Amino acid sequence: MTAGAAVGISLDPMSPNPLPASGAVDVVVVGAGAAGIAAARRLAAAGLSLAVVEARDRIGGRAWTVADRGPYPLDLGCGWLHSADRNPLVAVAGELGLAIDRTLPPWGKRSTGLAFAPGEQERWRADLEAFYARLHAAADSAERDRPAADLLEPGNRWNPLMHAVSTYVNGVELDRLSLRDYARYDDSGVNWRVPQGYGTLIAAAGAGLPVRLGCAATRIDHSGRRLAVETTLGTLTADAVVVTVPTSLLAAGAIDFRPALPDKRHAAAVLPLGLADKLLLAVERPDDLPAQNTHSYGRIDTAATAAYHFRPFGRPLIEGYFGGRLARALEAGGEAAFLAHAADELAGLLGNDIRRRIRPVVATGWDRDPWARGSYSHALPGHADARAELAAPVDGRILFAGEACSPHDFSTAHGAWQTGVAAADAIVAARG
Repeated sequence: MTAGAAVGISLDPMSPNPLPASGAVDVVVVGAGAAGIAAARRLAAAGLSLAVVEARDRIGGRAWTVADRGPYPLDLGCGWLHSADRNPLVAVAGELGLAIDRTLPPWGKRSTGLAFAPGEQERWRADLEAFYARLHAAADSAERDRPAADLLEPGNRWNPLMHAVSTYVNGVELDRLSLRDYARYDDSGVNWRVPQGYGTLIAAAGAGLPVRLGCAATRIDHSGRRLAVETTLGTLTADAVVVTVPTSLLAAGAIDFRPALPDKRHAAAVLPLGLADKLLLAVERPDDLPAQNTHSYGRIDTAATAAYHFRPFGRPLIEGYFGGRLARALEAGGEAAFLAHAADELAGLLGNDIRRRIRPVVATGWDRDPWARGSYSHALPGHADARAELAAPVDGRILFAGEACSPHDFSTAHGAWQTGVAAADAIVAARG
C-alpha cells in the first residue's frame, strides 16, 4: 500500500543540521500541512523569524499528491476545494499558477443511478434531505447533543446508505457523530478541483519557507520565559509556537507538554479522526464506462459500501472512496482487500467483464500512517463544543491550528488553512 513520492516541494530531511544554528526563533510552527504552511506564510510576511518542523519527508500533511503512478498526478488525501466560492486556497492556486477545474462534483444530481431500480433514486434523495432537515432542527433546539443516528427513522430502508454517506463525509458512521457539531459544518455547495493536485497546491504554497523535514516535535516546555521545543533534530527556543498536528497524535501524547495540558488532550480525544481511504483503478476501454465525472454507490443496502467516481477529469480511471468501519477493515488486508471489494461491487454495477478490465494504481492507508492515524476529525456525541476548547491559546504563547480547530469548516484543508492564518495573526497582533 505504498503511496509513492509526493509532487512538489522536496527538502532534504537528512541534512546534518537543518535547524537554525542559534536554535532561537520568534515562532516555531509544528507541522507543515495546510494549517502550518498558512501560519508560516503569514508569520514570514510579518517579518518574524521562524522554523517549521515537520515529521514527514514532504510538505502537505493529509494533502498529498503522487506523480509516479502513471501519467496523471493523483490526490491521495484532500481532493476537493469545498465551498470553493469562499475558499482562500482558490486564490492561492491562482497566485501559484495552478489551474482550477470547475466541473460539477459527481455526487448528487450527477449520480448515475446504476445501483437503484427505477424511481428509487428520487425516493432516496427525498429521504436523505428529510433526515438532514430533522438533524438541523434537533441541533437548533435546546435539547442535549446526541448521536446523529438518533435522527434516523426506525426501519427506513435507506438507513444503511445514510451511514455510508456519513463515512465519506465524516469518516465515521452516524452513531459515532455528534449531531450538533455536524450541523455546524458550513458548506456553500460549490466544489472545485485542482487537476495538478491539492497536495501540489499545499506543497507549492510552502516553497521558500524554512521547513525542516524529518524533524518531529517531541516536547514543548512552557515553564520558562521562552518556550523550549524539543525535536528529533535538536531543541529550539521561541516566544510562541503554533501546534498543527492531528488530534490523533495530541490525544496519544505524541507531544509531551511541560507542564501538562490535560484539557487539550481531552479535547483532542473527543475529536478523533474518522477514516476515509481511496482506491484508484486504471480501466481498459474507459469509453464503455458511464459518462465522465459521474458517480455511483457500490450498493444501496449496506453501510459497508464504497462510492465510485467514473473518469475524473476525463481520465481513464475510477476513484473508489471507502469510509468508516469498512475502510478500517479493508486497510488490514491491504491493497488486495480494497481491490477485491471494489471488483465485486463494480461487477454488480457494470457486469462481470469489468473485473478483467481494471487494475489497481494506488490505495491509501491513512489509519496506518503514523503521522495521521486517520483522515479528518469529527466530534463524538456530547462533545460538540470541543473544537473551541482545542483551539483556545495557552498563555497567549501556545496556539493550536488545524481542521479540527475550525468551528464551521472542519474536515477540510481550507478550514485548516484559515485556522493557521488566525493563529499567525494572533501572534503578530500580540507583538504589536
